[in-house]
Amino acid sequence: MSTIKVNRIENTSTTDGGVSIDVDGHVTIDGQQLPTAGPLSNRNLIINGAMTVAQRGTQSTSITLSNYYVVDRYYFGIGSLGTWTIDQSTDAPDDFSKSLKYTCTTADATPAAGDIALILYNIEAQNLQHLGFGTSNAKPLVLSFWVKSNKTGDASISLMQPDASNRLFSTSYNISAADTWEYKTIQIPADTGGTIDDDNDKGLRIDWYLNSGSTFSNGSYQTWGVVNNANRNVSNLGVGGAVNDYFQITGVQLEVGSKPTPFEHELYSQTLAKCQRYYQIITPLNRPSSTVALGAYYTATRVFCVVDLKQTMRGEPTLVTDGDSGSFQIFRADTNDICNAPTFGASQNINQVEFEFTSGVNTAGSNFPCWIRTSDTTGTNTGDTAFIAAQAEL
Repeated sequence: MSTIKVNRIENTSTTDGGVSIDVDGHVTIDGQQLPTAGPLSNRNLIINGAMTVAQRGTQSTSITLSNYYVVDRYYFGIGSLGTWTIDQSTDAPDDFSKSLKYTCTTADATPAAGDIALILYNIEAQNLQHLGFGTSNAKPLVLSFWVKSNKTGDASISLMQPDASNRLFSTSYNISAADTWEYKTIQIPADTGGTIDDDNDKGLRIDWYLNSGSTFSNGSYQTWGVVNNANRNVSNLGVGGAVNDYFQITGVQLEVGSKPTPFEHELYSQTLAKCQRYYQIITPLNRPSSTVALGAYYTATRVFCVVDLKQTMRGEPTLVTDGDSGSFQIFRADTNDICNAPTFGASQNINQVEFEFTSGVNTAGSNFPCWIRTSDTTGTNTGDTAFIAAQAEL
């Protein structure tokens, strides 16, 4: 068998296409990198990397506490470092329509040692078994994303692996131009020393650091090993040191291999279904008179109803709700009862939840059918703000 060795094949009349092969044998066709490992589809280990799904709303303001806000699957970790507004922004690079934007509204010019602000993304462990971490066949990864900020210079990023003594890999990337979308790639070596459990808990965590105090920034970057906090944010970008500092991100893709491939866009419905494994709206925001469920009076004042979830959730969900005693109504026999915001009943699982509502006295007694909806007439938080959601986030 004979071998032809070339590094590029082109048509005789063009110089901007064709097939090229680098020194490692990786193939690019018409400028598009082919995967260096893994499948052609379902490569991206990140859910909602294009920032299209935002079930919690498109903006949250006056943020000073850690939680999931706005765009699904992205957690804002903050500890005593300013006040922030978080947006699902329509400012995005070519081929994208949305981004996730963090804007500082109250600055912290001199963070204390333990202060921190960062974006976290957690990946479910059972979705990472093909990486082979903890074995001699462990695979490398490559992370790619678009970033934009008013700050320039080196910024820090890390991966943490909680299943194996909380191992850490950290490195830097550079933002070279202010207020400009830039594409970044991070090569992540295989971890032969840390096994990822085969369960529905956290397997890998990605951290983009916005700012921190010296506790997280007085060390040096490290390859896979036990976490040293000082090695996490070595090149502190300092977003939040002044009012109107901002940081935007989109097009996040994590895949097996040594070179990034073009972002794997998918249908909105596919991304939404994946997000609903971790968080799903049962009664939406800003929709007065939205039906919650059919139910029945268990006693003269207690109503129970059961709701089938849209997607199987990662684990037994917790209830997320807002509203006071005037935000929900129970309708029965051509009348209605004002009721409280719901609590979970005694029985729920990854596919179904049970709600309990408490109302005024029902003169018809127990075992009376009814339905529940958000109110549009009474209460401090009327139906335009009342909502119910189920959450099983990592």
